[in-house]
Amino acid sequence: MDQDLIRVLEKIANTLEENNTVLNRIADHYDGVVPVMTRNAKRAESQAEELERGFGQQIKDIFRPQEN
Repeated sequence: MDQDLIRVLEKIANTLEENNTVLNRIADHYDGVVPVMTRNAKRAESQAEELERGFGQQIKDIFRPQEN
């Protein structure tokens, strides 16, 4: 029975080590991808805001009273 318990504990330890390896790979990928995604999202939002401001100005220009 002691041998069975030892094998089970070794299997648990090996599985935990494998899971840690996978989690570390996921974390490394996350650390590499998320900052780029965040930066790109901020750029896209900034460009959208600029377009909206430009569009708003175009509408104002259309309806501005004409000078003779």
